[in-house]
Amino acid sequence: MFENSDDFLTVDESCELLKMGHNAVYRLLNSGTLKALRNGRVWRVPKQAIIEYTNDQANLIWSKH
Repeated sequence: MFENSDDFLTVDESCELLKMGHNAVYRLLNSGTLKALRNGRVWRVPKQAIIEYTNDQANLIWSKH
């Protein structure tokens, strides 16, 4: 899944990987839930941050069962 991705992803690439819309991803970025770098108006999301976010979400789901 991540093999062909750069180390830093754009918001569009992050949306594709997370299967989320732009508004949802920007909400995660602005809240700090999804770690990223911001240079002016441009966000760069480390691939590792996507991996950590998805692992955290999976752990939340499994811990509720």
